[in-house]
Amino acid sequence: MSVKKHRLLLGLIIAIAAIVRFWHLGSNPPALSWDEAAWGYNAFTISRTGADEFGRFLPLDYLESFGDFKPPVYAYLTVLPVAIFGLTEFATRFASAFFGTLTVLFTYLLAKELFSPAGQKPSFMIHNSLFIPLLSAFLLAISPWHIMLSRAAFEANVATFFLVAGITFFLIGLRRKGCWLISALSFALSLMTFNTARVVGPLLVLVLAIAFRRQLWQRKAETMLALVLAFALLLPTFKFLSTPMSRLRFHEVNIFSDTAVVLRANQAVANDNNAWWSTVIHNRRWGYALEFIRHYFDNLNPRFLFVSGDGNPKFSTQDVGSFYLWEAPFLVWGLLVLVRNRRPLWWLVPLWLVIGILPAATAKETPHALRIETTLPTWQIMTALGLVGFFKKANKMAVYLLAAVIVFYFALFQHGLWRHYPLEYASEWQHGNKEAIAYISGVTPDYDQIWFSDYLGRPYIYFLYYLQTDPQAFRSSARIYRESYGFVHVDSFAKYHFYRAKEQPKGEGKALYVNAAENIPPQAEIIAEFPLPDGKANLVAYEI
Repeated sequence: MSVKKHRLLLGLIIAIAAIVRFWHLGSNPPALSWDEAAWGYNAFTISRTGADEFGRFLPLDYLESFGDFKPPVYAYLTVLPVAIFGLTEFATRFASAFFGTLTVLFTYLLAKELFSPAGQKPSFMIHNSLFIPLLSAFLLAISPWHIMLSRAAFEANVATFFLVAGITFFLIGLRRKGCWLISALSFALSLMTFNTARVVGPLLVLVLAIAFRRQLWQRKAETMLALVLAFALLLPTFKFLSTPMSRLRFHEVNIFSDTAVVLRANQAVANDNNAWWSTVIHNRRWGYALEFIRHYFDNLNPRFLFVSGDGNPKFSTQDVGSFYLWEAPFLVWGLLVLVRNRRPLWWLVPLWLVIGILPAATAKETPHALRIETTLPTWQIMTALGLVGFFKKANKMAVYLLAAVIVFYFALFQHGLWRHYPLEYASEWQHGNKEAIAYISGVTPDYDQIWFSDYLGRPYIYFLYYLQTDPQAFRSSARIYRESYGFVHVDSFAKYHFYRAKEQPKGEGKALYVNAAENIPPQAEIIAEFPLPDGKANLVAYEI
């Protein structure tokens, strides 16, 4: 294959990746999650005042947001899109789609580096094929998992790009000076973007440092400069990680806070009359270790990987798996090829995969597509190797048949994404907030108070977002409640009050209420309705 044709194919793959990630980005997913609205509004406030929604000036350690203390990079990356496109769904999701597309390009560059002898110029001729980097990039470009996470404002998707870029620039740096500085910058930014990367990133850096310790030592000056750069960028993060606030989210989701493990261990010991040997056999630490192993392998569940994907519809259309079913045999084949041939860097791919699942194994909810996205694109690289092996052995008819299967599954995924997903799963994306607030913005002068329930979760951030509320006006009028556990609640600002969906407050003066249709009182006079796209009842505005 000529260089020109090779580049043309790469350009086509990148174009496909961009189209399926950017096409109607603002309308599908069909609404913004509250985290997306928070990213967008914080970018808006930073661009206007230099501070986050609660007034912290240029936060580099965290955004307090709802009390989940988000790593801040995604908000900064959204400042420019918001400045260009306005505070819109498209602008809010732009960074995820953009860096998702870039990840496809860097997967190509990474595969070139991985299958060339360390320190030498990349070659495409491994396994007598020109296609390993192209196939790896193509598989990520059409990946249901990566497309879904690229089409919403998921900071995990951006962190994955920075990890891939960090490893790619490190490997390029083995033969080209200066790239380790870019690698250090990329790894540092990954840690400032998503919590999972704060575990995966350092472990990957440690693996690379051990494997290439001689090269790093031979270029001590560049190595030290890269370390100093990364440390300087991460200094605010290090300070934050030493605070109790940094552990709030982990305490909320981790398996080690599950007291049921302790209770089972204590009961087993009691059943053995508190014998000393029973305290060893039934030690709670064994219980937690078994839980960790179980949750780890949950993320390798074939149903999750190849059949229906993550059970959370935010991460999957439920029509196809995280990968297409046809990829399964080629993934296994590729892993066998990788282990059998043992190219100089063969070990990095499976080791990266093993490391990438570790943080997710500590969480209660598994499998979890978002928390293990840092394993991408290892799956695609191994599958590409399997496909190369298939192409070497198959006849033309088999290749054409496989191509037809690939087109079928991709079309099936796209059909589900565009025809069924917006109708079936709009409620998962808090659909109705935008429509209700658009109505409210037109009638606000007619009422003394507006009361909006938390039926769809975190209503205040949607008012800030869709009304494009002046940050100073919000801060001066907001009533904010911070729980001892760190969660942040905004009870009201200006005329807008927020309440629990199962309650019915009594407003002062003339008041308008918005709640789920199922929660309105019998005496309510319905003023407006905001159904889901499929026509099912959702939110209603009413007076009492």
